[in-house]
Amino acid sequence: MKQTLQLKVSQHLTLTPQLQQSIKLLQMSTLDLSSELERYLLENPLLERADGDGPAEHEPVEAGSGNDTAGDSGGEDAPQEREREREEMDLSDWGSGSGSGSGSRDDDDEFDPILNTPCRPTLREHLAAQIGERPLSRRDSALLTLLIDELDEDGYLTTPLDEFAASLPLELDIDTDELEYLRKLLLQFEPVGIGSRDLAEFLQLQLAALPAATPSRELALTLVREHLALLGNRDYVRLKKLLGVGEAELRAAHQLISTLRPRPTSGFDQGETHYVAPDIHVIRRNGRWMAQLNRGALPKLQVNQLYAGMLQQRDSSHNLSGQLQEARWLVKNIQQRFDTILKVSEAIVDRQQAFFEHGEVAMRPLILRDIADELGLHESTISRVTTQKYLLCSRGLFELKYFFGNALETDSGGECSATAIKAHIRQIIDGEDNRKPLSDSAIADRLTAQGIQVARRTVAKYREAMQIPPVNLRKAL
Repeated sequence: MKQTLQLKVSQHLTLTPQLQQSIKLLQMSTLDLSSELERYLLENPLLERADGDGPAEHEPVEAGSGNDTAGDSGGEDAPQEREREREEMDLSDWGSGSGSGSGSRDDDDEFDPILNTPCRPTLREHLAAQIGERPLSRRDSALLTLLIDELDEDGYLTTPLDEFAASLPLELDIDTDELEYLRKLLLQFEPVGIGSRDLAEFLQLQLAALPAATPSRELALTLVREHLALLGNRDYVRLKKLLGVGEAELRAAHQLISTLRPRPTSGFDQGETHYVAPDIHVIRRNGRWMAQLNRGALPKLQVNQLYAGMLQQRDSSHNLSGQLQEARWLVKNIQQRFDTILKVSEAIVDRQQAFFEHGEVAMRPLILRDIADELGLHESTISRVTTQKYLLCSRGLFELKYFFGNALETDSGGECSATAIKAHIRQIIDGEDNRKPLSDSAIADRLTAQGIQVARRTVAKYREAMQIPPVNLRKAL
């Protein structure tokens, strides 16, 4: 092959840095945006927070203000003002560790009370601390630590002990009897039952820990030891025949088992709390629901005018000129972000007036294209706006994406949203007889009677999406 040089003219779309930043800010949640803005404030000296109280640092204070004004306010009030200032100074200095008036709140700016809150240990750390409290040999402590590492997320030890022993080095000479002894020792740790093999063993441990005089305790032990599968399937007729008990006795034992913990790690929550700040508030005004921005979530940023003025007087090739442009882009993109969120939210609230008035059963069908066509935006923009953006109204806190759903036709020729159908299904299930729960086919028939044509498999799909158990698991005594 012969090598040659060729010139080719082509066109391609390139996103400018400003547009890339705008897209990045638009798809962020409010809390992520706050963290990102903190980073910008640290990196760009031309950015500052716009405080609404008092003049900025670079603004001159007018003559006659401050102490001069206080001096002209009259001789009678001056001693009282000085006394009040001394009291406020003493209160602000209290607990600062210094008796001088210079120990103001500015000295404690780096103090963060959140960093001084106690950190809750993980389950592994909690169990490891209990190993150190017991008089165990180094070998037993090491093997217990390995057993703790083998626990699943629910606190069960599902790995067979012979397989676990085979995975350890042969020179340790570990047999299953030694591991079983350590596992039983682990069962006595807090939380009680940690290291159980399965749910049946864990329930038996909890029932055995109850006082012997507890009503229905023995029957409950028999149920979890021999007939747990039948109890899980709600096969009460067969259970009554096998145990030779009546409905009242079986109900009492079932209620006792229902009070037990389903997992050893129940109550030992290791998950982090995720906070959500609403971007939009929905209020009722003049008979209509209207959307407005949450002013508390709006970041107050501005370009430092003192530095900006100094750069304009100098050569534009200064190193800070690029940061000045970035600061202006950031302030503009933040304003554009919230303007877009407000426009999309207003369009959603205007179309879902019935939801805010009557609830989920009145939710209208809505897709991203409807809002995009109305506002003249792209569907991808609407998707970014509605993701991780939240709306607070009298009915609760909802993600903007919650108000979108496909449409299903009704007998009258209208449309019904998937959210409204789920609400109807939940209402039907909540009103059913627990002794004779409705099947998916029966629920579909009731929806058809209300004018909503839904297949049985659609009812099953929506029911599973709402985490509602099937008919055999909803049956009660």
